[in-house]
Amino acid sequence: MPIIVRLDVMLATRKMKSKELAARIGLSEQNLSLLKSGKVRGVRFETLAAICRELDCQPGDILEFEADT
Repeated sequence: MPIIVRLDVMLATRKMKSKELAARIGLSEQNLSLLKSGKVRGVRFETLAAICRELDCQPGDILEFEADT
């Protein structure tokens, strides 16, 4: 998949556990885990905005495009 999810990197940088982020943004730990692993087909802008607000980052810090070679 050409979109890479770097949420785990941002969580480590901010020294925050997935469980804490899930509670702060009102998302289940299971859904956050699926997002972290890139196993989702989409993410709502509202969810992305909540993640960025809590991690004090930009969407580009979490999502990266990698062209197929």
